[in-house]
Amino acid sequence: MAMQLNGAGRRHRAAASHAGADTRHPAVALAIAVPCAVLLLVLFGGWDQLVTQTRAVADLIGR
Repeated sequence: MAMQLNGAGRRHRAAASHAGADTRHPAVALAIAVPCAVLLLVLFGGWDQLVTQTRAVADLIGR
């Protein structure tokens, strides 16, 4: 199905598609995003920063 731009510059599918076909379950998004985030943390050594930020947020919450 051909993608077309409407007046606002957003893409929409041809009229033959179903409205629910464009949605994706949130678990699928997590399954895509979490491995990418972990890979970036490992590649760039962000574990220490992640621990530091987590402790700071926990202190703000009061735990």
